[in-house]
Amino acid sequence: MRDVFRDRRDAGERLARVVRAQLGPNPLVLAMPRGGVPVAERVAEAVGVPLDVVVVRKIGAPGSPETAIGAVTADDPPLFDQRALDLLGIPEERLADMAEEQREEARRRVRAYRGDAPEAEVTGRDVVVIDDGLATGMSARAALTAVRSRRPASVVLAVPVGSPNAVHALADVSDRVICLETPPDFGAVSLWYEEFPQVTDDEVRELMARRPGGPDGSGGAPPG
Repeated sequence: MRDVFRDRRDAGERLARVVRAQLGPNPLVLAMPRGGVPVAERVAEAVGVPLDVVVVRKIGAPGSPETAIGAVTADDPPLFDQRALDLLGIPEERLADMAEEQREEARRRVRAYRGDAPEAEVTGRDVVVIDDGLATGMSARAALTAVRSRRPASVVLAVPVGSPNAVHALADVSDRVICLETPPDFGAVSLWYEEFPQVTDDEVRELMARRPGGPDGSGGAPPG
């Protein structure tokens, strides 16, 4: 029988138990919107760690937008799956306009989710990047690469469920990957949740408004 999560809140509470034992001395939780925010909010609340977002937008294949062949954050160069590009015969230059459109959307979402609050300081922090699951891992790779460029003390990826291949592949851009379930018959993230509704921008804003601590890391309870 499948060991599934009731919803993202349940996943976050279960993930918190593992993350709590592996926190560095100066922790910060970064959620990947939209689906990662309800998970990360539960982790941050449970362990008393500040919460912020790292927004990533996938870059879809021409004619098949749901097929991720790249990803981009609000401020960093796009990352592409070179193997996928080679198989499709698509040069990166052909995707420049699409990448810029997704970067602009990432910037819009950052403004929407963070409001007037400053970006959390990453340098020297022990950063935990959280999403609701890993399929290809392309978006997580972009997020981790962006975080690492800001010189954290350490960077950990934590997810409730993920493809074994994606979990293994992301070891080169993180100090550690925490994944509660790596089913060989993974299929899709949604299969491992009883309830997996789309998370709206309004829900993200609401969760961010009540996040523990502040974007600068002040005000949160000490981990324990």
